[in-house]
Amino acid sequence: MFRVDGYKSKNVSIKGLKMDFKKINLDTEHTNTNYPPSKNKKVSVDYSKLREWDFKLLSNFKPFYAPLCNLCCLCTYGKCDLSKNKKGGCGINLEKQQARIVLLACCIGASTHAAHARHIVDHILEENPNLKINYGNAINIVAPLSTTITGITPKTADDLDKILVYVEREITNLLAATHTGQEGSYLDFESKALHTGMIDNLALEIAELAQINYYNLHKGEPNTPLIDIGLGVIDDQKPIILCIGHNIAPGVEIIDYIDDMDLSEDIEVCGLCCTAIDISRYSKESKIVGPISRQLMFIKSGIPDIVVLDEQCIRADILELCAEQNIPIIATSDKCSLGLIEMTSKDENIIIHELLSNKHKGALIKDMAKVGKVAVGLALLLKKNQKPKQEHGSIDISELINGCTECEWCNRVCPAMLPIKEAFVLGKNGDLSGFSALYGMCVGCGKCMEECERELPIIDIIRIASKDKIASERFKIRAGRGPIQDIEIRKVGAPIVLGDIPGVIALAGCSNYHNGENEIALITEEFLKRGYIVVAAGCVAMDIGLYMDKDGKTLYEKFSGDFDKGGILNVGPCVANAHAIGSAIKIANIFAKIPLENNFTNVADYILNRVGACVIAWGAMSQKAVAIATGANRWGIPAVVGPHSSKYRRLYLGESELREITDKRTNEKVKCEPAPLHLIYCAESMNECMAMVAKSCIRPNDTPKGRLIKLTHYVDIYKKYYGCLPDDLHLYIRNEREIPYEDKKEILKFLKEKEWNPRNAPNEPSIL
Repeated sequence: MFRVDGYKSKNVSIKGLKMDFKKINLDTEHTNTNYPPSKNKKVSVDYSKLREWDFKLLSNFKPFYAPLCNLCCLCTYGKCDLSKNKKGGCGINLEKQQARIVLLACCIGASTHAAHARHIVDHILEENPNLKINYGNAINIVAPLSTTITGITPKTADDLDKILVYVEREITNLLAATHTGQEGSYLDFESKALHTGMIDNLALEIAELAQINYYNLHKGEPNTPLIDIGLGVIDDQKPIILCIGHNIAPGVEIIDYIDDMDLSEDIEVCGLCCTAIDISRYSKESKIVGPISRQLMFIKSGIPDIVVLDEQCIRADILELCAEQNIPIIATSDKCSLGLIEMTSKDENIIIHELLSNKHKGALIKDMAKVGKVAVGLALLLKKNQKPKQEHGSIDISELINGCTECEWCNRVCPAMLPIKEAFVLGKNGDLSGFSALYGMCVGCGKCMEECERELPIIDIIRIASKDKIASERFKIRAGRGPIQDIEIRKVGAPIVLGDIPGVIALAGCSNYHNGENEIALITEEFLKRGYIVVAAGCVAMDIGLYMDKDGKTLYEKFSGDFDKGGILNVGPCVANAHAIGSAIKIANIFAKIPLENNFTNVADYILNRVGACVIAWGAMSQKAVAIATGANRWGIPAVVGPHSSKYRRLYLGESELREITDKRTNEKVKCEPAPLHLIYCAESMNECMAMVAKSCIRPNDTPKGRLIKLTHYVDIYKKYYGCLPDDLHLYIRNEREIPYEDKKEILKFLKEKEWNPRNAPNEPSIL
C-alpha cells in the first residue's frame, strides 16, 4: 500500500492519495508476439455476423440435396413420407429434413473431435497445468483458427480449456437445433452446418495444440523421419501390440514403458488409423500397419497378440473379431467400452492373470500408465505361452472357393463394386489372381461376408490369396510434421495469392475409395509434378504411402516435405487437418496483413477470393469427414469428394456462368468468373476429380501470369483425360495474355465460337 496524505508543489497538489499494488505482472513472455496475452479474456464470437457470411456463401453456392430415402423416422409421429412435396407430422419437408440430417452428421463429427480434445486437455490440466503452448521459435502464429474465431491465442492449458468450453457449448446448441419441432428453414440448417464445421475445425486445432505440446511431437520440421508402413513390415516373431483409434495417450504409455524396461528390441508396437500416425510422431521405432481399410484384414490374420483401443474409427464388432482369434482387448475410453468390465482399480498383475487365463475377453482400463504396464506384460506372456500361429498361406482355400454358388450378392453389396464373384469363378479353375487383385481395392467393410449365403470368409480368402503381396508390402511414409512454419508462408504467400504456385491441395478423409487406394496417390502425383503444394492428414496420408512409382519410391521419398512448390506434407492425424486450413489463414495474415483476432469473415472472404486452396476428400466415409469438409467450406475453401460422398446427401453447387462480385477498391459490382465454381462437389471419377480440383484453385485475384499458369494446368489435365478443351474455359479467360501458349490457336477458335469478350479483373474481389 502506498499512501500520500498531502503534497503540494508549484504545479501539483495531492491530498489523500492511496495506491494499492497487489500484483505486478513481470512476465515478458508475450513481448515478441503479435497477439496479447489471453488471461481473463473471454471467448467472444458474434454468430449473427457468421450467419450473414453463410447466407452470402449460400447465395452463390446453392445446396443440392440427394436423399437416400423420402422418409423421416426420427420421432413417434413417423415414419413420415416426405415425397411429392408432402410434409411430416411436425411440418418438416424433404428439403429441410436433408439439411437437418447433414447438420446432425456434422454435429456427430464435431463432437467426436471435441471429445478427443477434451480428453487430452483434461489430462494436461491434471498432470501439467502450467504447460506453455508454443511451436518453438519458427512459428509465431501458433493457433490461427483459435485466434481468428475466438480472439484468443492460447498460451496455456487454461486457454485451451476456455476455447474448448466454447466449442462444447456451441455443439450443444447446434445439436438442439436438430430436435423435432425446432429449426424450420433449410438455409438456417445449412448455416448451422457450416458453423458446426467451423467448430469442428477449431476442435481439431485444440486437440493438435494439446498433444503436440504435451507429448513434444514434431513442431513444423519439414524433414521428419521416414517411418515403415504396410502389413509386411510387422515382425510377427515378436510379441505384437496393435493400437487402434485416434488418441495418442495409450500408445505413448506403452512405448514409454517399453523404453523404461529396455524391451524395444523384444516387442513390436504398431498402429492402425490415426493412432498409427501419432505414435510414429512420438517414436520412430513404432510401425504403421495402415489406414482404416486394413483393420478387418489384419485382425482376422491373427497376427496381433493384444489390441489396445482408444477412440474413433473402431469396428463395432472388434470384440467378436478379436475373440475369434483369441486376442485380448484393452479398451481405454468411455466412448468405446464394448461392454467390458472396468478394471482400472485392479492391480496390473491381477488384470494380466485374468486376461491370460481367458476369464475375460478384455478389460476397460482408464489409467493410461496402467494400460502401458498391462499391455506390455500381457503381450510378453501371451507370446511365450502361445502355440505357433499358422502361416498366412497355410490354410487350403480351394474348398472354400468351390463352395461359392455365384449368386452375386457379394458384388451387389460391395460399396466399391468390386468383381468378387468373378474372382471366385477364376479361383475355381485354380487361378487366384482375381482375389489378389482385390487386395488394395477392398475398403475392409466386410459387407460381402455378411450377405454371403454360404457364409464364406471372403476377406480371409483375399488375404491368403494375396500372401506374397502382403509379405512385400513395405513402404515409407514421412512422420507427421505438424504445423506450417511462418517462414514457409512468407516464402510462398505471394506466389500462391498471385497464382504463380497454382494451388494448395489439402487431402483429407478416409479410405472408402470406389476404385482402390492407388487412385488418391495417382491424383497426388499428378498435382505434385505440376508444382502444386499437397498437404495430407489422416488415413489419406497413409494411403499415399502405400504406393510406389516405377522406380520403387513412394511419393514421400520422391518429393520434398517443404511447404513449397511440388512439396508433399504429412502434417499428421485427422486433427492435423487444422494445419492445412491454418496455412490459408496464415497466408491472409502474413502476406496480406489481415488482422486475425475476431476477424473470421474478412479472413474467409480473402481466402475465398484470393487463396487458391482446395480440399480433396476422395475416400470420405465418416461423419468426421463431412464436418471437416464443411468447415473448410465456411473458410472459403472448396472441396471435391469421391463418388461415395453423395451419400452425405448434400452438395454446395454454383452456376457455370459469370458471377457478380464486389470490387472493394471501387465499391462497384463487377462481373467475374465463377471461381471457385462449387464449394463442395462430388466427382464421379479420378479424371473428373483432377479437372475439377485444377479449376477449383482458380481465384478472381489471380494476376494475368498466375491465371495463365492455372489455366495451362486446367486445360492440360482436361485434354489429357477427356481429349478436348473444357466447355467452360471462356469464363476463366479475361484477356488474351491468359491463354495457354501450347493451345492458343485452338483456344482462340473456341473463344470466337463462344462469342467471348475480354473483361477487366476486379482490384480487390470480395463477396462482402
